[in-house]
Amino acid sequence: MPFKRQVKTMTKDNPVNILIAGVGGQGTVLASKILGEVAKSAGYDVKQSEIHGMSQRGGSVVTHVRYGQKIYSPLVAAGNADVIMAFEELEAMRYLPYLKKDGLLIVNQQQMLPMPVIAGNAQYPKDIVEEAGAMGAQVKASAASALALEQGDARAANVVLLGILSRHLEFPEDRWLDAIRKTVKDKLVDMNLRAFEVGRRQ
Repeated sequence: MPFKRQVKTMTKDNPVNILIAGVGGQGTVLASKILGEVAKSAGYDVKQSEIHGMSQRGGSVVTHVRYGQKIYSPLVAAGNADVIMAFEELEAMRYLPYLKKDGLLIVNQQQMLPMPVIAGNAQYPKDIVEEAGAMGAQVKASAASALALEQGDARAANVVLLGILSRHLEFPEDRWLDAIRKTVKDKLVDMNLRAFEVGRRQ
């Protein structure tokens, strides 16, 4: 069954914990801002972490987003993430220990080779998506980059993945659309709205 937590069951002791993982240049920060804006518009307390890892293009980047009635810490502890949204397969594997046993992993089926692999000193892991499922995660894999490219820019894969995520949270679609309009640069709004709708249909 898909992850879904209704507003009526949420308390200060029962927040939603989401980890967004990718590499520099994939839009993890923008995705976390949109998600945070959606939760705030619904009246929740929202806390987001600083960026961990190397934020330059190609370096690992992760943001923690927590929302609920009252949030005291922005950090998601290992084994407590309700959802991990990964923009690249290796990043999904890297942060899988943070996911709850029955948590949801949304992953972009893209492989961005790290320097040790490019240099021939390591191999890119195989069957990452399958292994995640075998470990008990609910997995939703998507060719988000390709779908975003069809809408005008592969970098909108982050918003495609948000579209997928939106179907597993309690917020109505119009809150997501408003958050995108408020957060994304004006010239990119229409393309990102299309990318979001593509994700909603996944």
